[in-house]
Amino acid sequence: MTDGWISVTFTDIKTRLYRRIKYNLLRPRPPLASAPFDGPVVVVGSAPTSNRPAGFDERFRVITVNGSQMVTAKWGMEKPDITFMMFNQVRGDNTNALEVRRVLKGQRTGALYVLLWREGLHSLREGLQAFDYQYDDLRLIDRYQRMALLDRLCGLKSDELDREYKCSNGIYAALFALYNGARAVILTGISPQANGHVYNQENLPRFHKDMDQKALQALRDRRYPIFTADPDVAELSGIPLWNGEG
Repeated sequence: MTDGWISVTFTDIKTRLYRRIKYNLLRPRPPLASAPFDGPVVVVGSAPTSNRPAGFDERFRVITVNGSQMVTAKWGMEKPDITFMMFNQVRGDNTNALEVRRVLKGQRTGALYVLLWREGLHSLREGLQAFDYQYDDLRLIDRYQRMALLDRLCGLKSDELDREYKCSNGIYAALFALYNGARAVILTGISPQANGHVYNQENLPRFHKDMDQKALQALRDRRYPIFTADPDVAELSGIPLWNGEG
């Protein structure tokens, strides 16, 4: 690779073309919630700093991402309404996956949406059972549904060739909530700038920062009701700070 140039292999080109053609042929719809949201939705990511939104009460629905359920447990929630989990958290052996399973062991969620799982529901249920993570409903979100969320709500096309072309799961959860009728979406523990995770001290890098920022800017430009409960994120990103009255 030469400085200032991006190396694109023949395999990359084939993958990009395949996904673009398949997306155009499938015309996928974004994933649906079991019932439309009729109020504000809080999306809780796993950045080291998060805040309980102003006015938080039973009107709010809560979506956690991967291991961020440990945050809502501190709020007194027995289980979130929905959890978004990346496929590799179920059986992966990297530090992040091991830590996610550690904090979720013996916990429960409402609807569990697992992203990009390819091994069938039976295998997924076995993987979740191995660390005793319970759920009321289990659903899958494939790559093309995820691409459709970004396309429909932000007008951004992504072939998801590498990390720089993908959003974080927290942003996809926010798009999911907006698509399914949320009156307002309040982010916490989701920062395009922060490294590290709330459930470990490893200070692991957080990817997708540029794409997250692009998606958030697109939502603002399109006047979607997107907010943050984190003052530092509001200051750095320009996302309005939730004051309980949005």
